[in-house]
Amino acid sequence: MTLHSPAEPAPRPVIRQLDEAAINRIAAGEVVERPASAVKELVENALDAGARRIEVTIAAGGKNLIRVRDDGCGMTADELPLALARHATSKIDGSDLLEIHSFGFRGEALASLGAVGRLTLTSRVAGQEAATISVTGGRLGPVAPAALDRGTVVELRDLFHATPARLKFMRTDRAEAQALAEALRRLAMAEPHVAFSLRDITDGREREIFRVDAETGDPVTALGNRLAAILGREFHDNALPVDGSREGLHLTGFAALPTYSRGAGVSQHVFVNGRPVTDRQLTGALRAAYMDVLSRDRFPAAALFVECAPQLVDVNVHPAKSEVRFRDPQAVRGLIVSTLRAALSGAGHRASTTVATETLSMMRPGPAARTGDAGGLIDEEDHPARGVATASSIHAWQMERPSPRAMSVARAAQAPGLAESSFGFESAHGLPGPVPDDLRSARLSGTDMPSARVEKDTFPAGAEALPLGAARAQLHGNWIVAQTETGMVLVDQHAAHERLVYERLKRQMADSGVAAQALLVPEIVDLGPGAERLLEVAEDLSRLGLSLESFGPGTVAVRETPAILGRIDAAALLRDILDELEDLDATTALPARLDAILSRVACHGSIRSGRQMRAEEMNALLREMEATPGSGQCNHGRPTYVELRLADIEKLFGRR
Repeated sequence: MTLHSPAEPAPRPVIRQLDEAAINRIAAGEVVERPASAVKELVENALDAGARRIEVTIAAGGKNLIRVRDDGCGMTADELPLALARHATSKIDGSDLLEIHSFGFRGEALASLGAVGRLTLTSRVAGQEAATISVTGGRLGPVAPAALDRGTVVELRDLFHATPARLKFMRTDRAEAQALAEALRRLAMAEPHVAFSLRDITDGREREIFRVDAETGDPVTALGNRLAAILGREFHDNALPVDGSREGLHLTGFAALPTYSRGAGVSQHVFVNGRPVTDRQLTGALRAAYMDVLSRDRFPAAALFVECAPQLVDVNVHPAKSEVRFRDPQAVRGLIVSTLRAALSGAGHRASTTVATETLSMMRPGPAARTGDAGGLIDEEDHPARGVATASSIHAWQMERPSPRAMSVARAAQAPGLAESSFGFESAHGLPGPVPDDLRSARLSGTDMPSARVEKDTFPAGAEALPLGAARAQLHGNWIVAQTETGMVLVDQHAAHERLVYERLKRQMADSGVAAQALLVPEIVDLGPGAERLLEVAEDLSRLGLSLESFGPGTVAVRETPAILGRIDAAALLRDILDELEDLDATTALPARLDAILSRVACHGSIRSGRQMRAEEMNALLREMEATPGSGQCNHGRPTYVELRLADIEKLFGRR
């Protein structure tokens, strides 16, 4: 804003009509923020044209070159100039802006790109000759014949050359290329039957960044394979298929187990009618579904697809169409929360496979373990460069041949009478000569006072065939070792029992409802404009034990509070609920607080670390875990057990 002296009146602004070039550059600023935005618009056009193969080529992170080639239906020579005009589109007729079945509908993308870059459009319709047209800085060239077998090729060079100030806000080529690849991956997730590829030809060196082939089979299988190719096989192996419907809405996709959670929300992908969106309400519903099984600092991983009639959702609320607005947002939230919770409940005690993988990786010794003191178990002549850790030596321990002295100790350790002889082995055990004195007196650190208790075979027949097997031992008063037909299971008894107690308390609360305690003197809380919003949901809050009444403008009277919460700050509680209503438009704050109290009670009522358990108690705990949904993780999302397969254990010891 320009400041003028009071003595000098400001000149009166004059209204004028902007020229077409300025209008297109302004529109480009809304639609095309960076090269990734341009690729998104062009690939969406290709998908709308029915393409089954889309190839994207870039240079300098998309700043110098973006080329999108597809095998779609193409355009005639007469349609090319019209395609570059503003608000010209084949996707809607303008009669109903809610009847949108395509990605694009505004007809702004090509005109905007042509206004800020050098755009060449080449296309061919089956049975006709190919044609091409160019536009630079908004200036349209003539239509000319071209050579093209099918589909359309859009080539955009020198993005933002007409608006050089925008280039100053671009990030490095690598950062722009990463954002561009991420935008393409998100589009590829929603179209598993379409092949996508991304190549970088910066400085004349071709490099393939991303490629997925078209999937075949039924939609669920094709989607699962596509997500495995983009998000990784680990996600696919630890994800649950979800499928639910409600009030004209249909939810499908895959949601990962709680123990596969992430430290940020980068693995949360939500689509509405095939369109990738970054809607805060939808991601909030996703987090709410996992609220009971994840701590606040962990984020679930999921790819969710919401399908509905176009009339139920407005996609024309954001320039980049990255946000949507539902006619009934509560129905969408309820569908996501209920469907995901049903899927997580159906998973039972299952935990992610990455838990075992991480456990095995931590158990493998590193360079320090193989080059440090080992009681002479590794011969000096086998490792002349002791203490020098090279890239090849770090994992060399897996392939080393033990020295004769190491073999001697290993055979002795497996001989009968180990506990009685305390490493006092003689040649009678089949060893080649007497054991040296230094090995005769050797003792393993920490074995003077055993902290493991081995149980006799008191478990029922066939228990090893059950998912969590039969309890064999208890270690350090906290870890249960169980044997299965295919390996072993290590259980954190405190975390597991804490989850079981928590689930019991929740069932009791659901059966009898939330008991309310009446206040001797109602607490008056001044909430300003938020009071009316709370009173609109007063009936729902009363079912959770919170009774509210109007007490004048902007003020409510709290007459009852949930008994399980004890003495609370009612004003702070109401403000938390108001914040939740503003954020997600749902009263989840009170149930979350109740669940937190139940979780705390469960912690104090569960088996404590250090308690010795009988075999019957350990096996009963395992059986209840198998029957209880969500028992694979504690109340904070940490795993309650680790399963190790025999094949993995054998690899750990070099047997495979």
